[in-house]
Amino acid sequence: MGAGKQGAMVVEMPNSSNQNPIAQLQNKFKELEIGFKGWLSKQSIPVEAAVVTATSGLQGAAIGGFMGTLTQDVSSSMPTPPAGANLNPQAMASFQQAQALAGGPLVQARNFAVMTGVNAGISCVLKRIRGKEDVQSSMAAAFGSGALFSLVSGMGGPNPVPNALTSGIFFALVQGGLFELGRKFSQPPAEDTHYVRTRSLLSSLGLQNYEKNFKKGLLTDTTLPLLTDRQDIALRDVRIPPGPRLLILDHIQRDPELRKKRG
Repeated sequence: MGAGKQGAMVVEMPNSSNQNPIAQLQNKFKELEIGFKGWLSKQSIPVEAAVVTATSGLQGAAIGGFMGTLTQDVSSSMPTPPAGANLNPQAMASFQQAQALAGGPLVQARNFAVMTGVNAGISCVLKRIRGKEDVQSSMAAAFGSGALFSLVSGMGGPNPVPNALTSGIFFALVQGGLFELGRKFSQPPAEDTHYVRTRSLLSSLGLQNYEKNFKKGLLTDTTLPLLTDRQDIALRDVRIPPGPRLLILDHIQRDPELRKKRG
């Protein structure tokens, strides 16, 4: 008995000790992330918005600080107007905009923190209130982040309010376009919805490579009940070999739901 237990321990211990430490760290981080999101979803809207804004702002500040180290040389080489220089408002506004875009680490950290924090905070509030995340919410969040970024960074020049509105609209249009583009590419092609049952059938038989043959012949889910031993010419026409044809026809004949639709 003792020897058996000792042998069992020897078998189990290597399994736990040989685990990839990176995989363990990833799993631990995933558990913490899931727990944090679960806790956050139970909080009130102000608390959730404040936490999301703060965390996203910190992430943006880190990214902006790194980007600022790359643009620091550019900003330091920019000439500074003399104190008594009489520049027209348009030239001064252009200079301030250049400074805002080519600032050092602290300037870029502030700018990115405002953009990401405000965007995430507004998105969080709208999602809780409206119960969904769509292009309208995305554009509203982008408008707020763009407008506040313009005010904080000094890009507005002598007319901060009109320029803030312009920046907000620009941010909203860009993010709205990206949202729609991402949604378009994330959705499966329309034709795939006509081959759901076919794809499942082929996958269960290990014949998923022949899905393209079904699509080439327009053999959709609605045609499956029509495929019988007498009608296997349809499978021949799309160049499915005899072996796979027999498996497909046999599966269709045995499927009670397809038999019911047939007749």
